[in-house]
Amino acid sequence: MDVLRITGGAELRGEVRASGSKNAALPIMAASILAGEPVLLERVPKLVDVDTLALLLGHLGVEVKRNAAGTVRLETVDPAPTLADYELVRRMRASFCVLGPLVARRGRAVVSLPGGCNIGTRPVDLHLAGLTALGAEIRIERGYVIATARGLRGATIDLAGPHGPTVTGTANVMSAATLARGRTTITSAAKEPEIVDLGQFLIALGAEIHGLGSDTIEIVGREWLGGATHRVIDDRIEAATLLLAGAIAGGEVRVGGAVAGHLAAVLEVLVAAGVDVECDVDEVSLRSCGRLQPIWAIAGPYPAIPSDVQAQLMAMAAIAGGRSVVGDNVFPNRFQHIDELRRLGARIERRGAECTVDGVGRLSGATVEASDLRASAALVLAALAAEGETTVRRLHHLDRGYERLELKLAHLGAHIRRQRDVAGPRSVGKRSHAAVEREW
Repeated sequence: MDVLRITGGAELRGEVRASGSKNAALPIMAASILAGEPVLLERVPKLVDVDTLALLLGHLGVEVKRNAAGTVRLETVDPAPTLADYELVRRMRASFCVLGPLVARRGRAVVSLPGGCNIGTRPVDLHLAGLTALGAEIRIERGYVIATARGLRGATIDLAGPHGPTVTGTANVMSAATLARGRTTITSAAKEPEIVDLGQFLIALGAEIHGLGSDTIEIVGREWLGGATHRVIDDRIEAATLLLAGAIAGGEVRVGGAVAGHLAAVLEVLVAAGVDVECDVDEVSLRSCGRLQPIWAIAGPYPAIPSDVQAQLMAMAAIAGGRSVVGDNVFPNRFQHIDELRRLGARIERRGAECTVDGVGRLSGATVEASDLRASAALVLAALAAEGETTVRRLHHLDRGYERLELKLAHLGAHIRRQRDVAGPRSVGKRSHAAVEREW
């Protein structure tokens, strides 16, 4: 397994571009099951999660080919398979997005209950209730959802969850409804740009969808959907991460593929922290100098701060002057990164779904281990402001959602390198006590 070694203290300067959106590409790839003709997706990022879904789609009879330019071609060559096996679905939650397209297109789906990052309970009840309302018969056996339907029919479906609309649930139900007879109305629908992008892809296939970007989406079902060429939107989470890296390390950075309208809540926090921000058509420039101001940042459903940026904001708060408050109303238990940030010297106290962060003058380099995708990014960002060298382990989390983040940071001037992990997971037992003492 690889590790990142980061020597903090270097200012970041220059320009980088965010890749295509992982959170848009995955449900769009899953929805390609609906297409009766080949699909071409442009700007699909090169990520472990994309590879995992491509492997799953291959098992489901979808041929997936990628060229050097980042275009992925998907074509159903065998419409018979309906089993999405546990060994693949458990790797990431987005795999569950094949459920709706399978039952709508093939009349049957056997999909393992999902896995993914350990960031708290994320039930799929709303997915199942929505598909049941469309006419699917659903049961759960031995950890699998078994859904069957001779033909779906339109319905009115409310997708409100305890912490806001369900994003993947909206993707599943909206995709399935495109082949349902009649009109489907989804209330309390997710409004995220990734859901809008999925809807635009479905429209390109021939679907009739209205209300994208609002909390009410209407779909008029079709008997058949064709193929399409679709360009995946820029990854707003990666763009936010790169901008926060510039704020934390100091300096001036420009991030292409940063759509200000998709990042408004994050940009407001940066401005409140004392960072100069300028927005253009599809890029954001940032200048950070001097001590950052404390922030108040609570993640919520779009257009609020994304939960996927909460950990990175906590890394910024760790070095800001004064006391900050960082919380998460989407996944109230998504705080596994706290202990590792504390290893770097952060002063964080958790109270339920909110944390108080008392900024310190300088973090200290240490060996840390990522617990999930966005936690890994937070540790990398914190290391940019830490004195000495930080080693970030368990990079398989980072590689699930960032296309060689270290290369983009190095291009901006960060002292960061990837290398093979020769020591294994952090453990005094695997190194001599003297070796640990020498680190100090």
